[in-house]
Amino acid sequence: MKRTVLFWLVTGLVGFAVLPWHMTDAGFLSFEWLTDGAPSSGLWLAMSGHWWLAPIGMLLIAAIAVVLTMKSPVQRAKTTLGLAALGLAWTALQGLIVVRAGPRLFENMLTSETITAGQPGMGVGAAICITGLLFALTVSMSQTGKGRGDAFVVSTIGLIIALVGVFVFFPVMHILIQAFEVKDGYSLTSFFPRFFSSDIWGLRCLVSDRSCGVAINSVFLATLTGLGTTLLGLSFALIFTRTDFRAKKLLRVLTVIPIITPPFVIGLALILLFGRNGTVTAFAAELFGMEKTRWLYGFWGVYIAQLLSFTPIAFLVLIGVVQGVSPSMEEASQTLDADRWQTFRYVSLPLMRPGLANAFLLGFIESLADFGNPLVLGSGYSVLSTDIFFAIVGTVADPAKAAILAIALLTLTLSAFLLQRMWLGQKSYATITGKADSGQNASLSPMVKNLCYATALPWAALTAVVYSMIVFGSFVKLWGYNHSFTFDHYIRAFGIDFTTGRFTGVAWDSYFTTLTISSIAAPLTALVGLSTAYLLVRQQFAGKDVFEFSTMLSFAIPGTVIGVSYIMAFNFPPVELTGTGIILIIVFVFRNMPVGVRGGIAAMSQLDKSLDEASITLGANSFTTVRRVILPLMGPAILAALTYSFVRAITSVSAVIFLVSAKHNMATSFIVGRVENGEFGLAIAYSAVLIITMLAVILLLQLLVGSRRLRRTDRVQSAA
Repeated sequence: MKRTVLFWLVTGLVGFAVLPWHMTDAGFLSFEWLTDGAPSSGLWLAMSGHWWLAPIGMLLIAAIAVVLTMKSPVQRAKTTLGLAALGLAWTALQGLIVVRAGPRLFENMLTSETITAGQPGMGVGAAICITGLLFALTVSMSQTGKGRGDAFVVSTIGLIIALVGVFVFFPVMHILIQAFEVKDGYSLTSFFPRFFSSDIWGLRCLVSDRSCGVAINSVFLATLTGLGTTLLGLSFALIFTRTDFRAKKLLRVLTVIPIITPPFVIGLALILLFGRNGTVTAFAAELFGMEKTRWLYGFWGVYIAQLLSFTPIAFLVLIGVVQGVSPSMEEASQTLDADRWQTFRYVSLPLMRPGLANAFLLGFIESLADFGNPLVLGSGYSVLSTDIFFAIVGTVADPAKAAILAIALLTLTLSAFLLQRMWLGQKSYATITGKADSGQNASLSPMVKNLCYATALPWAALTAVVYSMIVFGSFVKLWGYNHSFTFDHYIRAFGIDFTTGRFTGVAWDSYFTTLTISSIAAPLTALVGLSTAYLLVRQQFAGKDVFEFSTMLSFAIPGTVIGVSYIMAFNFPPVELTGTGIILIIVFVFRNMPVGVRGGIAAMSQLDKSLDEASITLGANSFTTVRRVILPLMGPAILAALTYSFVRAITSVSAVIFLVSAKHNMATSFIVGRVENGEFGLAIAYSAVLIITMLAVILLLQLLVGSRRLRRTDRVQSAA
């Protein structure tokens, strides 16, 4: 422990004394040299007039001296903890006060010319210094007895709290605080009348033909979406794990493909199928003499589009949970003379409750935060996400209204989160104990099996039709009007001059940028999400419930709000990231992290804690236990986190559209630009290439992660 603390303190001192403290125009990692040839490290700047940096180095040196000289381990740990905490606080405070545009805090007190000139955002030296101070603090805290003395657990908690605080709470607070803003400053009394207005919470649709408030509309849509996606996801998971359905590979593709669809494509495909002049609508009108209607525009169109979009998330969460149900429990039920329906109803289904609860919560929150489908198909059905979007980018911008609506959305998310916790209760759902288990999973009763087929297969057929239309649209001149066959869209987007070896297509730059950023963001998202799930399921610490809800915060807020809040927070010191690729990676990691968290919680809830205890009894520490015992049993959750984070990094539009730059243009912003210009063929061709790319990556991830082996053979009892 002493060596570990010393290592992190020395690392922090190196970051302060050697590496560049500030960012430069060349980027975050660039090494700027001053006019006299000296390096721009924190130490040199402190000696050159930036006196406010000197206490950081002094605190690091003092902490190192304490570690080397103080004999009492407990007293040494407490002193080092205090010095590291003071160093972190001072680093953050000086970064917030002394900024390039002049001090924002204590303006009247700080009159020095050097301070007034300000300083740029923090660079790589500051980042390494802060990291060293943070881990010195957490390791010292574990030495004082916190977290049962487990440095790995305490350090992981500290790291995730710091990351969530900086990259979730800090930017979100920038926009939410505007809900209390008035002309003369801030007012709490003016907030409540606007928050509880009938436009948000009105129930007039129950007693008249008028529409309800946007929050009520959102709750109704999100509840039905959560129920629908959970039911469909469970049906697909049961077909995969408990039946001998022959076309499982094709069905697997159809269950995953909707989440790899770029923005607006599902909405366009549904319009061309079921819109007023759509293919199916025209065929039904001609065959049955029905009048063409605009039924697709409104609640039902948004609901169908959201079911298509979010069912794969429920499936990815539930398939690992269904696989984790122990055959021995089902065999015990049948030994006690229960039939297959009773076994499923009273044994299997209750053990799937964590997966069902997390699948519903994800579907509910995704529906609340979705703005692409309501924007295309919503028509007169207003929801919170679209109203927030128009309040930010509309002709008359109203940031205060957007902030109030965002708080209403967070209120709904918190309510759903609390209801989920109440439903799960304190029961144990562990079925994987490490003991030998070579039994057979009970086959589904004919009723359940037929119900799964009747639910999932028609939906898979609809998915196939929708995506056939997307592929068809990429090979015609003008989708919906001129269906002449052509390759022009692909040539224009992805053309290659083979004589010179140049990529001449207009989409190549955004394509390569998107793949690079997504490939970096995906493993980071999975790592942060599953680490958080491990802490929530396996560890007990103060404020755990608040910590769990905070991990859902970025997922609950619409991407438009996240994008604007990131611009407001990171467009100036102490953290300047706007226009860089780093800000795109960060927004993807913390926007998509909750899927890894919920999937990890659902899968880890089935792992009995005796596995951890046995590993620790045999001399392994927590890190080794996670690496050698828990991770091999988390295959489905790892695959779900990697898959979802990778494809969402490619297909996300709401947050990205505010953060892209000329140097880092993403595929979704390119597609949106083509749609706005009426170049639907080019947009659909690009979407088709992205879909194929993501399918290939998902298959590769499946091979790399592999399948989870819970027993020697995964067998299902025959119907007999």
